[in-house]
Formats: sequence, structure tokens, C-alpha cells
Amino acid sequence: MDKLLIRGGRALRGEVPISGAKNAALPELCAALLTAEPVTLHNVPRLQDVATMLQLVRNMGVTAERDGNGTVSLDAGDLTKPEAPYELVKTMRASVLALGPLLARFGHARVSLPGGCAIGSRPVDQHIKGLTAMGADISVEHGYMVARLQPGLSRLRGARITTDMVTVTGTENFLMAAALAEGETVLENAAQEPEIPDLAEMLIAMGAKIEGHGTSRIRIQGVERLRGGEHTVVADRIEAGTFLCAVAAAGGDVLLRHARADHLDAVIEKLREAGAAIEAVEGGIRVRASGRLRAQSFRTTEYPGFPTDMQAQFMALNVIAEGTSTVTETIFENRFMHVDEMLRLGARIQTDGKVAVIEGVPQLSGATVMATDLRASASLVIAGLVAEGETLVDRIYHLDRGYDRMEAKLRGIGADIERVSGAAA
Repeated sequence: MDKLLIRGGRALRGEVPISGAKNAALPELCAALLTAEPVTLHNVPRLQDVATMLQLVRNMGVTAERDGNGTVSLDAGDLTKPEAPYELVKTMRASVLALGPLLARFGHARVSLPGGCAIGSRPVDQHIKGLTAMGADISVEHGYMVARLQPGLSRLRGARITTDMVTVTGTENFLMAAALAEGETVLENAAQEPEIPDLAEMLIAMGAKIEGHGTSRIRIQGVERLRGGEHTVVADRIEAGTFLCAVAAAGGDVLLRHARADHLDAVIEKLREAGAAIEAVEGGIRVRASGRLRAQSFRTTEYPGFPTDMQAQFMALNVIAEGTSTVTETIFENRFMHVDEMLRLGARIQTDGKVAVIEGVPQLSGATVMATDLRASASLVIAGLVAEGETLVDRIYHLDRGYDRMEAKLRGIGADIERVSGAAA
């Protein structure tokens, strides 16, 4: 099993390219299931979750090819098996995104309950509730969601859907299903993350009629069929935010090429308050930092608030910042699992339920640590960049699910980091 070996204490300087967003690429790969015509996606990141999704759609009968430049070509014209089996999706919660498109186009689907990071409950009941309102009969049988159209219906029908909570994958599933439904669908309490309007723009290019994407109320007028199309995946705001925190913690001067500052307002505001210099420039974001920054308290919430996917990375900055900070996690109940590993590096953190209190220390000390989930992996890498001596991060398969060759990008801006095999470590 691969690990990352990091020798800390080096400032980061230069340029790093930000890849396409995982959380946009995965639903957009599923959107290709909505049409029998070819679909081309550009700027698709090289991630384990993307590879799993490609394997999943190929198992359905979809032709899916990718080149070495981030372009994926898909053709679901001969899709014969509208099913997402457990053995292919047990490591990836995004598998639920196949449910809406398959049901909308074929009238039936069988999708395994999803897996993914063990960071808390991610119920699919909101997906079932919304699709049921659109005319689906969905039962959970032997770990699978088995969906079919209600008797007398030839296709899904439009509906007004108000979810009990803001759900990104739920919004995406309803958006894709509604594109082929009969009549109008209105999504209330819709997620507003940048990946939602990016998916909507792809669907519009395929012939969908959508208004209000990027707001909490989206209107979709269903069409009988969608055509093929071409789309470029938006840059990954969480990867960009991770590198912003890495430079802020380690110090240096780095240009994040392709990054979108307007997608990271809450994170950038906190980093500026901490003492980092961040500016939107042509083609990306420039970040500069030196010395110990000031600790910042924050609370995670839905977009455009502070993202839960950036909580662990910012905590890595807080543990070596000057002062005491409080971090409140409101989205996932188990998202402090990185805390115990940071304590091994010398951090001072106390947790009580959803709240962590961090007392900044002047220096961390390298140690062997174990990643517990995707964003926890990234936080441990950041901590390793600033720790004295060597840090060995184990179980980095989590990292590979969501970061496109992170160690190579960090090495390119001056980090002393390498991937080693389990035997070598």
C-alpha cells in the first residue's frame, strides 16, 4: 500500500495547475447516460473515483474512452444494463448519481446503496423522496435501490421538490432526472455549489431547459430527448483551497493556475484574516505567506459558506498558527477523525461533539500518521509540510480518490515529498 513520505520545513514557490473538479466530473459522467448520442468531457481529473465511475458506466454497456490530456469520450447509445452493482460502487458514494439519469431515460434502474468516506451519515432518503414525487416507485432490497415508473406512466413527470436539507447529490440527481421528465420541475432548497451550475450548463448544451441554477430555486422544463454534447469540467475549488492552505501554512509564493477565486470567497476571507496575501489574477489565484499566521475560528455550512470539505485543511493551518481557534462542524458528525492523527504530530486540539478547540503551537514534529478519509488525508499532508523531520502518511488511497497527483504538484513547487511503497516504507 502506497504512502507519502514528507520532509517538512520548505517554503512553496512557483505555479501549480488546478485540475477539473471531482464533484463536477462525477455527475457529468452520469449525465452522459441521459442521451444515446456521444458526449465529450474535457478537463476530467485523473482520480480513483473517476476511474471507478468509468468502470461503472462501462459495465452498463457504455463506451467510455479517455486520452492522456483529460478528455473523456462517452457513448451510451448501446447501454443495456441500467444497474450499479455493489462491487463497483462500494468505495464511492457518487454512485447514487446514476439513479436519476437511468430512471429518466429507461424507466427503471437498480443501484447499490453507496459507499465512500466514513465521515458520517449520508442518507439517500432525500433522493428517494424527490424521485418518488416525480413518479417513481423505489424500494430498498438487499442493499439496492430498485426503481421503476409508477403504473400508468411512460416517463417521469415534473414535480415541486423541497428537500428537508440542502443536498448536493440530491439536487444533481433531480436536475438530471427532470431534464427528461414530462412537464416542469421546480427544485426548492436546491444546493448552490459551483458544481451545480456547471452540470446545468452541460445539460443545457445537450438541449435541456433550465433556469435558476446557482440559486436555491431551480426550474426545469422537461424535454423528450437530449442530444450529445461537449463540455469542459470546472476547476476544482477544493483542490485550490487545499493548496491555498498549504502555502499559507508552509509559507511561500504560488500561482494556482485555473483556480476560481469567486468559488472560494469564505475560505479566502479567512486566509486573509489569518495574514496570507491572496489575489485573483488573470488565469488563477496568487497566494503569498510568511511567518506564523493568526488562528481563525470558523463554522462549516452550505455554499456559499465555509465548506465542510475545507475544514480539515484549514485546521492544519490553525494548529501551527498563533492563538486559539474554534472550529464547528455542522455538516458531518464524524469529520474530526483527523484530530487524533494531528495530535501525534504535536498539535493541541480538544473536541466536544461538533466543536474542536485548537491551541496553536510553534512547531509540529514529524511522525507516522494514518489517513481516515479524503480531506483528512490532505490535512495530514499539509501538517507534514510544516512539521520538523519526516512525516509518513499511510492509507493515501483516500487521497487518490480526490486529488490528481498531489505529491507531484507539491514537488513541483518545492516540497520534499515522495510516494513510497509499503515495502519501502
